[in-house]
Amino acid sequence: MNLKFKKALVLAPHTDDGEFGCGGTINKLIQEGCEVYYAAFSACEQSVLPEFPSDILIQEVKAATRVLGIKEQNLQLFNYKVRTFNYHRQEILENIIELRNRIQPELVVIPSLNDIHQDHFTIANEGVRAFKNSSILCYEMPWNNFSFTTTCFVRLDEAHIKIKVNALSEYKSQLHRPYANSNFIESLATIRGVQVGTKYAEVFEVIRWII
Repeated sequence: MNLKFKKALVLAPHTDDGEFGCGGTINKLIQEGCEVYYAAFSACEQSVLPEFPSDILIQEVKAATRVLGIKEQNLQLFNYKVRTFNYHRQEILENIIELRNRIQPELVVIPSLNDIHQDHFTIANEGVRAFKNSSILCYEMPWNNFSFTTTCFVRLDEAHIKIKVNALSEYKSQLHRPYANSNFIESLATIRGVQVGTKYAEVFEVIRWII
């Protein structure tokens, strides 16, 4: 089944969240003719290791989204401090509503409403609040999801997973993360693929699906 969407918007609390959560699906959407937009709300300057420039993630997200096939003009970067989103809920909601009005996406992809990271939780909740007239899927981040309902699977080819791995390899500043390696990414995609009888897949929670 092809993903017949004209416009999709990925909301990433931090640079790299969208690539980890749905990088393969992003690439598949683009290959099938969808215009994909990506909004990241923090470059996490306060959390960057001291051996890197504090703004390194801005350059890395530009490179990573380019690998996925996202157009440069479709990347939106905001500058909220990491772990403070809950103090800026209204401002973030207004940012998301501006994106909604300008892009008018049919599909919106957000973190899980059960994500335990406070920034992820804020983006997920404000995203649901803003996009009442779009289909909404939540992407999987196992290290933050104590529970995750696997209600939507996107079958992926090996090429999609390779592009996802290549995109994430642009994040040199994040290689110390235990999940930031090709073995984990490919293994998770394999597990999700086995569940639906294909080699690779990404899984999502369905919040709203408009037919």
